[in-house]
Amino acid sequence: MRSLILSTASKILLPVLLVFSFFVLIRGHYEPGGGFVGGLVAASAFALFTISNGVKEARRMFPHAKLFIILGLSFALISGLIPVAFGQIAFTGLWTDFSLPVIGKMSTPFLFDIGVYFVVVGIATSIIFTLKMKE
Repeated sequence: MRSLILSTASKILLPVLLVFSFFVLIRGHYEPGGGFVGGLVAASAFALFTISNGVKEARRMFPHAKLFIILGLSFALISGLIPVAFGQIAFTGLWTDFSLPVIGKMSTPFLFDIGVYFVVVGIATSIIFTLKMKE
């Protein structure tokens, strides 16, 4: 049985929760939060959407969960290899001199955090889609 109220609310909450997950990701660069927590918030948004609208509709909204896993692992690997290119030990934290208005200084830990975000979103949504299909 589908609830019209829950379905409508989930369509409104999905973009709001995704923006909030991005905020948590960026906030975790200097304060509590980060890629893991932000990824869980984004996955929760897709879980709510999947429960209220079904797996077919959710897969239409987020069709490439496995691509997010690959992309996230690539970001994490690149963040570890950048220091090696500069003669440092792998996964050494490096910061740039320029900073972005909201994010702050760009760094390899932030790049790693983005990778974690993508991996968590991809894995969690894959699990949600798989479990929901079994019902």
